[in-house]
Amino acid sequence: MRIVAGTRRGRALAAPPGRTTRPTADRVRQALFDMLLHAPWAGADAVVGARVLDGFAGTGALGLEALSRGAAHCTFFETDRAALAALRANVAACRAEAAATIRAIDVTRPPPAGKDGACGLVFLDPPYGLGLPARALQVLGRTGWIAPRALIVVETAADEDVPAGAGPLLAERRHGAARLSIWRAATGQAD
Repeated sequence: MRIVAGTRRGRALAAPPGRTTRPTADRVRQALFDMLLHAPWAGADAVVGARVLDGFAGTGALGLEALSRGAAHCTFFETDRAALAALRANVAACRAEAAATIRAIDVTRPPPAGKDGACGLVFLDPPYGLGLPARALQVLGRTGWIAPRALIVVETAADEDVPAGAGPLLAERRHGAARLSIWRAATGQAD
């Protein structure tokens, strides 16, 4: 697993052993960022200079890819101890410490955004089949982590429902067992 493009292109990323963490594959990240950069509803401004939230961060591949492609800052939420170790190693390997904040907290129970500020690009890649995207989006919106008009990207199992009330989909793509769903938050709340 590597950073696909940008200033950190080719940088290898560590993943914890076992199947607890399911990193987004390189080809899926490439397809996602190509879509974000070329879609009429997004473009380079969706990533370049953005404040990013990588919820259920795992290895941090999505947030680190955004930083490599010009995002200003990424806040990573992760609770699994092995994933946190890999995430910290990956941030260090990418020399992204100045642009990254790692929070060892549950993304479905975040503190208020406070000084970290609302994010204009939100990635959620939770364990499949547990209904976590809807819960996370609701509380992230309520606690100020989702900026008005933010782009929200959720990876779910291909047969899993998209969170209800998230708004009209801008795009949806299936990649093997995974599905990427993208929409724009109407307000600071995604519910």
